[in-house]
Amino acid sequence: MSNANSNNSNSTDTAPSDRPVRVYADGIYDLFHFGHARSLEQAKKSFPNTYLLVGCCNDETTHKFKGKTVMTEDERYESLRHCKWVDEVIPDAPWVVTQEFLDKHQIDFVAHDSLPYADASGAGKDVYEFVKAAGKFKETKRTDGISTSDIIMRIVKDYNQYVMRNLDRGYSRKDLGVSYVKEKRLRVNMKLKKLQEKVKQQQERVGEKIQTVAMHRNEWVENADRWVAGFLEMFEEGCHKMPSGIEFKSD
Repeated sequence: MSNANSNNSNSTDTAPSDRPVRVYADGIYDLFHFGHARSLEQAKKSFPNTYLLVGCCNDETTHKFKGKTVMTEDERYESLRHCKWVDEVIPDAPWVVTQEFLDKHQIDFVAHDSLPYADASGAGKDVYEFVKAAGKFKETKRTDGISTSDIIMRIVKDYNQYVMRNLDRGYSRKDLGVSYVKEKRLRVNMKLKKLQEKVKQQQERVGEKIQTVAMHRNEWVENADRWVAGFLEMFEEGCHKMPSGIEFKSD
């Protein structure tokens, strides 16, 4: 993954040299994860001396344009404050970055991945179009395999297990939005699953024993002739060595 960003070849030439370069990155940052942190790391390392401002949209704006979040706006702000790459968090960040916003916070560059993000007009216009045109856009790279949507999909996929885990930890079915029938069905299904796992373990143990017996059986079959021949040889030698003084008489 590249930490260097060079979306505009002339962007470094316009960077101030007498102070830290003020770089702005924005997003929703729901379920803050290492993919978020890596993108902010790239923004922080855009220049040798960078002051990174991170804007985070509030719940009202996010729910309106993107959808429901798992974490509240305050939780998302606080997560960002604990990221070591972030120098300043700007709450209630606008969905579309304007020149007025850049001037207010004395922002030199805007850092984000290069994918176009639609503005609030619904016309499909990229919210970063004007900063890209002005040569003030710094591209960051997304981290493959991790995103807020990916994490949510993992939870949805194993929904029943997470519900049961929280029920076992003391959460009520009302806390989890689960009906009485649903709870009972989950508990029965989990017990059946545990029973199936035990049966499978027993089958594996029996299978191992059968395999061990089969191995020894093959060994016995392979060596049977040799053992029988050896026994007969010993028996035959014993028959030839009759005690002295014993005579066989014919009738």
